[in-house]
Amino acid sequence: MSAVREQLPEGRYGRSADERADRKLKVVGSVLGVALLGVVGWIGWDYVAGQSVSAEVIKFQIVSDSEVMVHLEVRKDASVAGVCTLSSQDKQHGEVGRADFTFAQKAARVDEVVSLKTTGRAAMIELVGCRTAAAQG
Repeated sequence: MSAVREQLPEGRYGRSADERADRKLKVVGSVLGVALLGVVGWIGWDYVAGQSVSAEVIKFQIVSDSEVMVHLEVRKDASVAGVCTLSSQDKQHGEVGRADFTFAQKAARVDEVVSLKTTGRAAMIELVGCRTAAAQG
């Protein structure tokens, strides 16, 4: 009889070096993917949770060359006072007025009309932003 070399069954004596390397890459990729999702989620949550005061300009009316009435809807925690900054611009986009308005009402939603004084005739209003009022000491 001639010597016949028998082929060993694949995988019987462990994984090959290539299979082990592929598995390590899959594990490292999965761990990095989960970490990236966690960081993105944390940044998103921090941004949304940090917005404790927000507002929306419902409408505005130019009353005169020196005044604009602005209807704001402010959303905040009922226990905090909020401050919103409004800016008005003329037709050439030059700023003609800017003011901070404080909303200290004990309500989560406040609808209020405020008067913004201007140095010239306003053409548009911009809500610059809102924030929690600084604690009075």
